Amino acid sequence: MTVRLAIGSDAELVFGRSPRPVTTRRGVRIGAGSVIPEINFTLPMTEISDATWPAIREQYRSMIDAICARAVDLEVPDLLVEFETLPEMMRPPSRALEIATDLSERLEHFHSHSGLRSALRLTPNDIRDFARPPLLRRGPFWEAMVETFGGAAGAGADLLAIESTGGKEVSDEALLTADLEALLLALGVLAPRDTAFLWEHVVAVCRSGGVIPSGDSACAFANTAMTLAEQRLVPRVFAAVVRVAAVPRSLVAYEAGAVGPSKDCAYEGPYIKALTGVPISMEGRTAAVAHLSPVGNIAQAVCDCWSNESVQNVRLLSTYAPTVSLEQLAYDCRLMNVAAADPGGALVLRDWLVSSDASRDPQAWVLRPDVVLRIAQSIAAAPTPYARTRIAVLATLDELGRASIDGRLQLPALEVRWLERLRAQAVAIPEEEERFLEQALPSFAHRFIPAEYGLPDR
Repeated sequence: MTVRLAIGSDAELVFGRSPRPVTTRRGVRIGAGSVIPEINFTLPMTEISDATWPAIREQYRSMIDAICARAVDLEVPDLLVEFETLPEMMRPPSRALEIATDLSERLEHFHSHSGLRSALRLTPNDIRDFARPPLLRRGPFWEAMVETFGGAAGAGADLLAIESTGGKEVSDEALLTADLEALLLALGVLAPRDTAFLWEHVVAVCRSGGVIPSGDSACAFANTAMTLAEQRLVPRVFAAVVRVAAVPRSLVAYEAGAVGPSKDCAYEGPYIKALTGVPISMEGRTAAVAHLSPVGNIAQAVCDCWSNESVQNVRLLSTYAPTVSLEQLAYDCRLMNVAAADPGGALVLRDWLVSSDASRDPQAWVLRPDVVLRIAQSIAAAPTPYARTRIAVLATLDELGRASIDGRLQLPALEVRWLERLRAQAVAIPEEEERFLEQALPSFAHRFIPAEYGLPDR
């Protein structure tokens, strides 16, 4: 089915404000007029075992106490904490839930004693991809995920999210070979089917437990492409196309009942915000502790939560890195919120953030608010995830081509040639999904199990 844009004008697509704000149980309001820091932290290189587990739990308690104490010192009014599990914490899931419980208890302590409003986002790993071809709807990996989802409410999580990986077994090859046909199969056919299946379960669990179903992320697809482009292993224009092609598969989660805020590593967030009106979390220069990117400022332009991605608990000159990241986020959010309180200030700051990055890289160009709205309108007009993904690819190539020709986007000659090559691939992709499957499946059917996507054997 087609959808209508929730945000229709450039002036409405700005940081801190969303048509559908979210409120958590301790009173954190996301997308209601201010930008909230979202802190994410993890262990340094550590063996996770029964023997080390007590020390690991104590390390997480130490991290959250230091973060919250600094937030109080800096007069941070609202704080979002994300706990992304590590794979070893999902086997057994009781480990992940124990740490979530510890974090929730400490957040409640600081709320009661210092007035710090806070919320905890729990993001279990999608460990189904550990086997190839993956079993997505059955087996021990799926059962561990279901158990973790089911324990989120009891562990005190306010929000539940995931970075789902359905379709990754095909997209990995597509990324390495810059193959749009394989990419369309992964993102336009397989991933949306898996996202729909997964989020039906996530939303049901959340509703029964009073947890907010927040959002999904195309990190396994688009952020992988961005990282490869940063290493000069794939063209940057291809990484930009992958970024936008990932929007329809992430959109499925919101159509299934997710309400935001979106995941910080979901750089497709501006499109999700325009299409659905939900608040979004974003990361940029503050995520350099986790990965490098060409979108350090523009990623901030329309965020509702501002995140550091994730940082290891290592000692720096001042203090431990998670506390340092919290301070950096807090000051960024303080600036944005002062700008938002000044008439016209938010749009001025937003446009400066956009202009500082947009012309330098195609991955930044596709995050421009005007570009987001034009492509989102094309996506919204398409009736199915496959049709949306196909039109997202074509619209992105059109936008990049026009911007390159008129000189607004700086592209080296090699990237221009790749743009032409990708355009030739894109126009050859069939409009009809059934015809596309007949064309694509013979080359890739051995990489996945059709039944795991609700597809018949062919």
